[in-house]
Amino acid sequence: MYLYPAKLTRDTNGTLLVTFPDVPEAITFGESEPDALQHASEALEAALSIYMDKRTDIPMPSRPRAGRFRWVG
Repeated sequence: MYLYPAKLTRDTNGTLLVTFPDVPEAITFGESEPDALQHASEALEAALSIYMDKRTDIPMPSRPRAGRFRWVG
């Protein structure tokens, strides 16, 4: 099991934008932090499945920096 750092950023419309520096294809948002993290899990799973479908190496997670959450991939 890998732990991927996710960055949560308040967007201009008040939602939380979620990005993963190690998996740029995984981008989502949520109305609240719990909502954003739920969507983050789904976005990460979908993005990693693309790597598996293409039989491409799955990117290894980097260490999270301050202000980033770890998320299970």
